[in-house]
Amino acid sequence: MNPLRRIGCLFLLLSCSWFFQLAPVHAQAAAPAGIVQDDAWWTGPMLANSAETLPQGHVLIEPYLYDIMAEHSNSYGSRTYMNYGLVDRLTVGIIPIFGYNQVDHGPNSSGVLVGDFTVQAQYRLTKFHEGSWIPTIAIQLQQSFPTGKYDQLGNRPSNGIGSGAYETNLGINAQTYFRMPNRRLLRLRLNVSETFSSHVNVNGVSVYGTGSNFRGTVEPGNSTFVDTSVEYSLTQRWVLALDAIYSRGRNTTINGVDFLSTSSGLPDPPRIHSTGGASEAFGYAPAVEYSWTSSLGVLLGVRVIAGGHNTERTVTPAVAINYVN
Repeated sequence: MNPLRRIGCLFLLLSCSWFFQLAPVHAQAAAPAGIVQDDAWWTGPMLANSAETLPQGHVLIEPYLYDIMAEHSNSYGSRTYMNYGLVDRLTVGIIPIFGYNQVDHGPNSSGVLVGDFTVQAQYRLTKFHEGSWIPTIAIQLQQSFPTGKYDQLGNRPSNGIGSGAYETNLGINAQTYFRMPNRRLLRLRLNVSETFSSHVNVNGVSVYGTGSNFRGTVEPGNSTFVDTSVEYSLTQRWVLALDAIYSRGRNTTINGVDFLSTSSGLPDPPRIHSTGGASEAFGYAPAVEYSWTSSLGVLLGVRVIAGGHNTERTVTPAVAINYVN
Protein backbone atom coordinates (compact mmCIF):
# COMPACT_ATOMS: atom_id res chain seq x y z
CA MET A 1 0.00 0.00 0.00
CA ASN A 2 1.18 3.52 -0.74
CA PRO A 3 2.85 5.06 2.39
CA LEU A 4 0.44 7.99 2.33
CA ARG A 5 -2.46 5.54 2.37
CA ARG A 6 -0.99 3.63 5.34
CA ILE A 7 -0.50 6.84 7.31
CA GLY A 8 -3.95 8.07 6.34
CA CYS A 9 -5.73 4.86 7.32
CA LEU A 10 -3.98 4.78 10.71
CA PHE A 11 -4.85 8.42 11.30
CA LEU A 12 -8.50 7.75 10.38
CA LEU A 13 -8.80 4.83 12.80
CA LEU A 14 -7.23 6.74 15.70
CA SER A 15 -9.20 9.96 15.13
CA CYS A 16 -12.56 8.28 14.67
CA SER A 17 -11.93 6.16 17.76
CA TRP A 18 -11.17 9.26 19.84
CA PHE A 19 -14.07 11.24 18.42
CA PHE A 20 -16.87 8.71 18.70
CA GLN A 21 -15.92 6.80 21.87
CA LEU A 22 -15.55 9.76 24.22
CA ALA A 23 -18.68 11.46 25.54
CA PRO A 24 -18.83 15.28 25.45
CA VAL A 25 -18.95 17.37 28.62
CA HIS A 26 -21.54 20.16 28.62
CA ALA A 27 -19.59 23.31 29.53
CA GLN A 28 -18.58 26.59 27.99
CA ALA A 29 -15.24 26.92 26.21
CA ALA A 30 -12.67 28.84 28.23
CA ALA A 31 -11.60 32.32 27.11
CA PRO A 32 -7.91 33.16 26.63
CA ALA A 33 -6.18 34.11 29.87
CA GLY A 34 -6.65 37.82 30.62
CA ILE A 35 -9.46 38.23 28.07
CA VAL A 36 -12.93 38.44 29.56
CA GLN A 37 -15.16 36.02 27.66
CA ASP A 38 -18.14 38.39 27.76
CA ASP A 39 -16.17 41.14 25.96
CA ALA A 40 -16.93 39.47 22.62
CA TRP A 41 -18.61 36.31 21.37
CA TRP A 42 -16.82 35.00 18.28
CA THR A 43 -17.82 32.53 15.59
CA GLY A 44 -14.50 32.88 13.74
CA PRO A 45 -13.90 34.37 10.29
CA MET A 46 -15.02 32.59 7.12
CA LEU A 47 -11.72 30.85 6.26
CA ALA A 48 -8.92 31.12 8.83
CA ASN A 49 -8.70 28.23 11.30
CA SER A 50 -8.38 28.90 15.00
CA ALA A 51 -5.10 28.19 16.77
CA GLU A 52 -7.00 27.37 19.96
CA THR A 53 -7.82 23.84 21.07
CA LEU A 54 -11.01 22.85 22.85
CA PRO A 55 -10.82 22.12 26.56
CA GLN A 56 -11.00 18.43 27.35
CA GLY A 57 -14.48 17.01 26.77
CA HIS A 58 -15.83 20.01 24.84
CA VAL A 59 -17.25 19.81 21.32
CA LEU A 60 -17.54 22.24 18.42
CA ILE A 61 -19.93 21.74 15.50
CA GLU A 62 -19.87 24.21 12.60
CA PRO A 63 -21.79 23.37 9.39
CA TYR A 64 -21.19 25.56 6.32
CA LEU A 65 -23.53 25.92 3.34
CA TYR A 66 -22.07 27.61 0.26
CA ASP A 67 -22.35 28.16 -3.49
CA ILE A 68 -19.16 28.44 -5.58
CA MET A 69 -20.33 30.64 -8.45
CA ALA A 70 -18.13 30.54 -11.56
CA GLU A 71 -18.80 31.87 -15.06
CA HIS A 72 -20.64 28.78 -16.31
CA SER A 73 -21.37 26.76 -13.16
CA ASN A 74 -22.61 26.73 -9.60
CA SER A 75 -21.18 24.27 -7.10
CA TYR A 76 -23.45 23.95 -4.09
CA GLY A 77 -21.93 22.30 -1.07
CA SER A 78 -21.87 21.68 2.65
CA ARG A 79 -18.81 21.25 4.85
CA THR A 80 -19.23 20.47 8.55
CA TYR A 81 -16.47 20.80 11.14
CA MET A 82 -17.02 18.42 14.07
CA ASN A 83 -14.27 18.76 16.70
CA TYR A 84 -13.71 17.21 20.11
CA GLY A 85 -11.30 18.25 22.87
CA LEU A 86 -9.42 15.05 23.60
CA VAL A 87 -7.19 16.80 26.14
CA ASP A 88 -6.72 20.52 26.75
CA ARG A 89 -3.91 20.82 24.18
CA LEU A 90 -5.22 18.36 21.59
CA THR A 91 -8.39 18.60 19.50
CA VAL A 92 -9.45 15.92 17.01
CA GLY A 93 -12.25 16.04 14.48
CA ILE A 94 -13.85 15.09 11.19
CA ILE A 95 -15.02 17.08 8.15
CA PRO A 96 -17.74 15.44 5.98
CA ILE A 97 -18.45 17.16 2.66
CA PHE A 98 -21.43 16.97 0.29
CA GLY A 99 -21.93 18.70 -3.05
CA TYR A 100 -24.06 19.25 -6.14
CA ASN A 101 -22.82 20.81 -9.41
CA GLN A 102 -25.02 22.80 -11.77
CA VAL A 103 -23.51 23.61 -15.18
CA ASP A 104 -24.61 25.69 -18.17
CA HIS A 105 -23.48 23.30 -20.91
CA GLY A 106 -24.24 19.70 -20.06
CA PRO A 107 -26.12 17.69 -17.45
CA ASN A 108 -26.02 18.66 -13.79
CA SER A 109 -24.95 16.28 -11.04
CA SER A 110 -27.20 13.25 -10.75
CA GLY A 111 -27.93 14.17 -7.13
CA VAL A 112 -26.33 15.34 -3.91
CA LEU A 113 -22.99 13.51 -3.76
CA VAL A 114 -20.48 12.64 -1.04
CA GLY A 115 -17.16 14.47 -1.32
CA ASP A 116 -13.76 13.54 0.07
CA PHE A 117 -13.74 12.84 3.81
CA THR A 118 -11.22 14.52 6.14
CA VAL A 119 -10.03 13.78 9.66
CA GLN A 120 -7.90 16.24 11.57
CA ALA A 121 -5.94 16.83 14.76
CA GLN A 122 -4.57 20.06 16.23
CA TYR A 123 -1.98 20.32 19.00
CA ARG A 124 -1.50 23.65 20.77
CA LEU A 125 2.09 24.72 21.47
CA THR A 126 1.57 28.09 23.18
CA LYS A 127 -1.36 30.07 24.58
CA PHE A 128 -1.99 33.81 24.39
CA HIS A 129 -2.06 35.82 27.62
CA GLU A 130 -3.14 39.46 27.60
CA GLY A 131 -0.11 41.70 27.99
CA SER A 132 2.26 39.14 26.43
CA TRP A 133 3.62 39.25 22.86
CA ILE A 134 3.41 35.45 22.52
CA PRO A 135 0.39 34.40 20.41
CA THR A 136 -1.48 31.12 20.55
CA ILE A 137 0.31 28.75 18.15
CA ALA A 138 -0.79 25.26 17.10
CA ILE A 139 0.23 22.55 14.65
CA GLN A 140 -2.59 21.12 12.55
CA LEU A 141 -2.64 17.83 10.64
CA GLN A 142 -5.43 16.93 8.22
CA GLN A 143 -5.81 13.72 6.22
CA SER A 144 -8.29 13.55 3.36
CA PHE A 145 -9.57 10.27 1.90
CA PRO A 146 -10.81 9.89 -1.71
CA THR A 147 -14.44 9.07 -0.97
CA GLY A 148 -15.80 11.48 -3.59
CA LYS A 149 -16.37 10.41 -7.19
CA TYR A 150 -13.63 11.66 -9.51
CA ASP A 151 -13.34 9.38 -12.60
CA GLN A 152 -15.49 7.10 -14.80
CA LEU A 153 -17.84 10.07 -15.07
CA GLY A 154 -19.05 9.22 -18.59
CA ASN A 155 -21.30 11.90 -20.05
CA ARG A 156 -21.87 13.51 -16.63
CA PRO A 157 -18.56 15.13 -15.58
CA SER A 158 -20.54 17.27 -13.13
CA ASN A 159 -20.64 14.19 -10.85
CA GLY A 160 -16.96 14.71 -10.11
CA ILE A 161 -16.60 16.34 -6.69
CA GLY A 162 -13.61 14.40 -5.32
CA SER A 163 -9.88 14.42 -6.04
CA GLY A 164 -9.15 10.68 -6.02
CA ALA A 165 -6.01 11.38 -3.96
CA TYR A 166 -4.97 10.76 -0.38
CA GLU A 167 -4.08 14.29 0.70
CA THR A 168 -2.02 15.10 3.79
CA ASN A 169 -2.13 18.71 4.97
CA LEU A 170 0.35 20.01 7.55
CA GLY A 171 -0.10 23.54 8.84
CA ILE A 172 0.74 26.07 11.54
CA ASN A 173 -1.99 28.30 12.96
CA ALA A 174 -1.39 31.44 15.03
CA GLN A 175 -3.81 33.73 16.82
CA THR A 176 -3.51 36.84 19.00
CA TYR A 177 -5.65 39.67 20.43
CA PHE A 178 -5.30 43.44 20.78
CA ARG A 179 -7.20 45.98 22.86
CA MET A 180 -8.31 48.96 20.82
CA PRO A 181 -8.39 52.48 22.35
CA ASN A 182 -12.16 52.10 22.81
CA ARG A 183 -11.49 48.83 24.75
CA ARG A 184 -13.03 46.68 22.01
CA LEU A 185 -11.11 43.55 20.96
CA LEU A 186 -9.27 42.94 17.70
CA ARG A 187 -8.40 39.32 16.90
CA LEU A 188 -5.76 38.36 14.32
CA ARG A 189 -5.08 34.94 12.80
CA LEU A 190 -2.42 33.56 10.48
CA ASN A 191 -2.56 30.10 8.83
CA VAL A 192 0.23 28.61 6.71
CA SER A 193 -0.10 25.07 5.34
CA GLU A 194 1.25 22.65 2.74
CA THR A 195 -0.72 19.82 1.12
CA PHE A 196 0.93 16.63 -0.20
CA SER A 197 -1.01 14.36 -2.55
CA SER A 198 -0.64 10.72 -3.57
CA HIS A 199 -0.81 9.67 -7.23
CA VAL A 200 -4.27 8.87 -8.61
CA ASN A 201 -5.33 5.97 -10.86
CA VAL A 202 -7.70 7.37 -13.47
CA ASN A 203 -10.08 5.68 -15.94
CA GLY A 204 -12.08 7.65 -18.48
CA VAL A 205 -13.59 11.09 -17.97
CA SER A 206 -12.36 12.63 -14.74
CA VAL A 207 -12.05 15.86 -12.77
CA TYR A 208 -8.56 16.18 -14.30
CA GLY A 209 -9.97 16.75 -17.79
CA THR A 210 -9.12 13.30 -19.20
CA GLY A 211 -11.18 11.85 -22.03
CA SER A 212 -13.46 8.83 -22.19
CA ASN A 213 -10.70 6.55 -23.58
CA PHE A 214 -8.04 7.47 -21.04
CA ARG A 215 -6.42 5.02 -18.66
CA GLY A 216 -3.43 6.00 -16.56
CA THR A 217 -2.28 7.99 -13.56
CA VAL A 218 -2.37 11.57 -12.38
CA GLU A 219 0.17 13.07 -9.98
CA PRO A 220 -1.33 16.20 -8.40
CA GLY A 221 1.22 18.81 -7.44
CA ASN A 222 1.70 19.88 -3.84
CA SER A 223 0.00 23.11 -2.83
CA THR A 224 0.66 25.95 -0.39
CA PHE A 225 -2.02 28.00 1.35
CA VAL A 226 -1.65 31.22 3.36
CA ASP A 227 -4.54 32.95 5.13
CA THR A 228 -4.48 35.97 7.39
CA SER A 229 -7.62 37.33 9.04
CA VAL A 230 -8.73 40.19 11.25
CA GLU A 231 -11.88 40.37 13.38
CA TYR A 232 -13.19 43.47 15.13
CA SER A 233 -15.77 43.18 17.91
CA LEU A 234 -18.27 45.97 17.35
CA THR A 235 -20.23 44.81 20.37
CA GLN A 236 -20.43 41.65 22.43
CA ARG A 237 -22.68 40.01 19.82
CA TRP A 238 -21.59 41.64 16.54
CA VAL A 239 -18.18 41.09 14.93
CA LEU A 240 -16.79 42.18 11.54
CA ALA A 241 -14.27 39.82 9.88
CA LEU A 242 -12.02 39.81 6.84
CA ASP A 243 -9.75 37.08 5.39
CA ALA A 244 -6.98 37.66 2.84
CA ILE A 245 -5.74 34.48 1.13
CA TYR A 246 -3.01 33.29 -1.20
CA SER A 247 -2.58 29.79 -2.65
CA ARG A 248 -0.09 28.20 -5.01
CA GLY A 249 -0.42 24.82 -6.71
CA ARG A 250 2.50 22.99 -8.36
CA ASN A 251 2.39 21.17 -11.69
CA THR A 252 -0.03 18.27 -12.09
CA THR A 253 1.26 15.49 -14.37
CA ILE A 254 -0.97 13.16 -16.41
CA ASN A 255 0.39 9.91 -17.90
CA GLY A 256 -1.58 7.19 -19.67
CA VAL A 257 -2.75 5.58 -22.88
CA ASP A 258 -5.78 5.61 -25.13
CA PHE A 259 -7.22 2.24 -24.03
CA LEU A 260 -9.64 2.11 -26.99
CA SER A 261 -6.61 1.93 -29.27
CA THR A 262 -5.00 -0.63 -26.98
CA SER A 263 -8.06 -2.91 -27.11
CA SER A 264 -8.16 -2.65 -30.91
CA GLY A 265 -4.79 -4.39 -31.10
CA LEU A 266 -2.60 -1.54 -32.30
CA PRO A 267 1.07 -2.46 -31.68
CA ASP A 268 1.97 0.97 -30.34
CA PRO A 269 -1.04 2.67 -28.74
CA PRO A 270 -0.75 6.43 -28.42
CA ARG A 271 0.72 7.63 -25.16
CA ILE A 272 -0.88 10.54 -23.37
CA HIS A 273 1.36 12.86 -21.39
CA SER A 274 0.55 16.36 -20.24
CA THR A 275 1.62 18.71 -17.50
CA GLY A 276 -0.61 21.35 -16.11
CA GLY A 277 1.17 24.56 -15.26
CA ALA A 278 1.50 25.89 -11.76
CA SER A 279 -1.37 28.01 -10.48
CA GLU A 280 -1.69 30.95 -8.12
CA ALA A 281 -4.77 32.51 -6.59
CA PHE A 282 -5.47 35.62 -4.57
CA GLY A 283 -8.67 36.34 -2.74
CA TYR A 284 -10.49 37.84 0.21
CA ALA A 285 -13.53 37.02 2.31
CA PRO A 286 -15.48 39.67 4.25
CA ALA A 287 -17.99 38.38 6.79
CA VAL A 288 -20.32 39.39 9.60
CA GLU A 289 -20.59 37.36 12.80
CA TYR A 290 -23.54 37.43 15.16
CA SER A 291 -23.87 35.40 18.36
CA TRP A 292 -27.05 34.78 20.33
CA THR A 293 -25.01 33.39 23.25
CA SER A 294 -21.35 32.69 23.98
CA SER A 295 -21.83 29.17 22.59
CA LEU A 296 -24.11 29.76 19.56
CA GLY A 297 -23.59 32.11 16.63
CA VAL A 298 -23.97 32.56 12.89
CA LEU A 299 -21.55 33.69 10.17
CA LEU A 300 -22.57 35.34 6.88
CA GLY A 301 -19.74 35.88 4.41
CA VAL A 302 -18.53 35.71 0.83
CA ARG A 303 -15.21 34.46 -0.54
CA VAL A 304 -13.96 36.17 -3.69
CA ILE A 305 -11.16 34.62 -5.76
CA ALA A 306 -10.17 37.78 -7.57
CA GLY A 307 -7.60 36.32 -9.93
CA GLY A 308 -4.17 34.82 -10.28
CA HIS A 309 -2.38 32.50 -12.70
CA ASN A 310 -4.30 29.55 -14.21
CA THR A 311 -7.13 30.28 -11.79
CA GLU A 312 -10.83 30.72 -12.44
CA ARG A 313 -12.47 33.69 -10.81
CA THR A 314 -15.24 32.69 -8.42
CA VAL A 315 -17.58 34.23 -5.86
CA THR A 316 -18.73 32.03 -2.97
CA PRO A 317 -21.44 33.22 -0.57
CA ALA A 318 -21.68 31.13 2.57
CA VAL A 319 -23.54 30.80 5.85
CA ALA A 320 -22.35 28.86 8.90
CA ILE A 321 -23.69 28.06 12.35
CA ASN A 322 -21.09 27.84 15.12
CA TYR A 323 -21.96 25.79 18.21
CA VAL A 324 -19.63 25.08 21.15
CA ASN A 325 -20.62 22.93 24.11
